[in-house]
Amino acid sequence: MIRAYKFLMRLTVGQVIALGEMLRDHCSLYNGALQERRDAYRHVSKTSVKYGQQSAQLKEIRAFDPERQGRWSFSSQQATLRRLDKAFTAFFRRVKSGDTPGYPRFRGVNWFDTVDFPKDGDGCRWDATPHDPVTRVRLQGVGHVKVHQHRPVVGRVKTVSVKREGAKWFVVLTAEQDQLEPLPETGSAVGIDLGIANFLADSSGGFVPNPRHGRRNATRLEAAQQALARFPRVRRDKRTANHSRAVGKVAKLHGKVRRQRLDHAHKTALTLVREHDVIAHENLTIRNMAKAVAPKPDPERPGSFLPNGAAAKTGLNRSIADAGWGVFLQILASKAESAGREVIAVDPRNTSRMCPECGHTTKENRPTQAEFHCVACGHLAHADTVGATNILRAGLVRLYADQA
Repeated sequence: MIRAYKFLMRLTVGQVIALGEMLRDHCSLYNGALQERRDAYRHVSKTSVKYGQQSAQLKEIRAFDPERQGRWSFSSQQATLRRLDKAFTAFFRRVKSGDTPGYPRFRGVNWFDTVDFPKDGDGCRWDATPHDPVTRVRLQGVGHVKVHQHRPVVGRVKTVSVKREGAKWFVVLTAEQDQLEPLPETGSAVGIDLGIANFLADSSGGFVPNPRHGRRNATRLEAAQQALARFPRVRRDKRTANHSRAVGKVAKLHGKVRRQRLDHAHKTALTLVREHDVIAHENLTIRNMAKAVAPKPDPERPGSFLPNGAAAKTGLNRSIADAGWGVFLQILASKAESAGREVIAVDPRNTSRMCPECGHTTKENRPTQAEFHCVACGHLAHADTVGATNILRAGLVRLYADQA
């Protein structure tokens, strides 16, 4: 089993400068490799450049530019080229499936924030000073960097990544572990229904409130973004001190909201994993749920459009993004795997319309967003609790069918 660890790095001023230069040079390598692929395909011969060809050129690139590209780990540069190759592979896969994906784009320095080292010991070394009480990671071209290791790393470290988030720098490890000891069985199973009014409702009648971190910070974010919008769009090195502070303030607020959302997701998922052996949830297609509304042309007035509820749908999409269902489900699956729990995704269709008492299914069973009142048997309950109950039953059916 592979588990990831993320630790804050305590950098000196010189190390911050060196890491910034490392990101800049890897970004330049990425963009140069992308330009080579574009130029080769635009040629009359329609040549396709592959990862192997570009990787073979690295030795010459490093020898030609020893002050920049030659400073950094050869393996980390291969990982950057491999990242570009994955982008093209995903692009062509989506084209073949009939989608309309965007062509891989050039990366600005501000948007290139990660450098990967595919193997611990090759250009990097985790816990490079094991006899020192302070944990350090050694990075080629940067040196030994102090790390705030707030928890032990279990297993053998496989890969190391350096990531910039705003003004902070983190080291991200992946460690290969043996199967951990599962948590003691509780004999409990639960279904959860994700929502907006409440973050989730469970089949036992409990609710987890929606913290709405984005909405709570919306006023400060709006003010910070308006202040930033007053500055012209210029390159990073052309910004004034006030412009840089405005950029940093917006990034800081967004980072705070993201951390709050992650913290809530981790705590909620941990509670579910500790209390239940089986957890069933809806198999949500969040991307489709948050799509913008298509415009409705007015047939009687060319060039005009009919009302389509776009404003209300935009607000709903913002609430869906603020809830962070996708992140929560990923965290729940990861924690359940480590604890030996079973997580089951079920088809969400009609889960909030079917009566758990008599099985009658109709949209009239749900007169309001929160109320469920069966028109056949008169069963009355909270609509989200009914949905969670039906999700649990569908999940248990699927579990027993797989075990049979």
